[in-house]
Amino acid sequence: MSDLGPVDPGRGGETEWLRRWRLQADGDAFATATSVLTPVLLADGTPGMLKVARVDEEIRGGAVLAAWHGHGAARVLEAQDAAVLLERATGTRSLVHWVENGCDDEATRVLCDAAGALHAASGDLLTAGVGERHDTPELVPLELWFRELLTRADGNRPTVAGSDPGFVRRAAAIARELLDGQDTSPQEVVALHGDIHHGNVLDFGDPMAGGRGWLAIDPKGLVGDRAFDYCNLLCNPSHERALEPGRLERQFAVVTDAAGLAPDRLARWLAAWCGLSSVWFALDGDAGHTASATAIGRKALALIG
Repeated sequence: MSDLGPVDPGRGGETEWLRRWRLQADGDAFATATSVLTPVLLADGTPGMLKVARVDEEIRGGAVLAAWHGHGAARVLEAQDAAVLLERATGTRSLVHWVENGCDDEATRVLCDAAGALHAASGDLLTAGVGERHDTPELVPLELWFRELLTRADGNRPTVAGSDPGFVRRAAAIARELLDGQDTSPQEVVALHGDIHHGNVLDFGDPMAGGRGWLAIDPKGLVGDRAFDYCNLLCNPSHERALEPGRLERQFAVVTDAAGLAPDRLARWLAAWCGLSSVWFALDGDAGHTASATAIGRKALALIG
């Protein structure tokens, strides 16, 4: 999440949601590129976070979060239109700080546990039209998520300026094989968070003291092979950290053990993800991250058995 600074809490209708849900602001509102967030107190004094989305992807993410019903994710207390009221993370621990203070392995295991909890609870998100459920959210198939990469698999579409054509084509070919192979292992197809990283799994308090532990926020809401959800965490909390000598290889081993994934499968998904990321960064004109995503992807290729 990128903090773009304080904003007027009344802008964009936040004041209306405060009134409607009987909330009291409990700190300054702040903006990201896609949302306005305001820490609040509920009528009974419970801490919450009011989030008003600015883009459709964030609105869909709120619906996905609600459908997890608090299993591995922050609870959605209220939701309407572009606004969601979430329980607030009040714990003091930070996975980014854990990495900075030498607890990289432990942070990776927490992220793997968080992803696994979401996957285990994904049944409700995949049962459209079953029984009396009418709140199944829209999930984006990985086939669609990877479209910017897949269109470059055969080299017929022009390469994005700034990207590495050879790496992009190889990553696209790997992605095509992986996506085609999902049909052979339907038990591995789950509702995916889509953006698991050190800033999207927060401390909601020590369970031994009545807290809810580590929970995910801000899902993209995808559907596909569960291995995909473990790729982005290997590129975080920053590309610079991911590219430190030996770091990717070590955390890769932690993930395969914690998530029960075959190394070749994870390495192939990681290469595909880095190919997609490099194309996205290139389309945005971000040469630095295009290069670093490519570098991580080449490391992933070296891990393929």
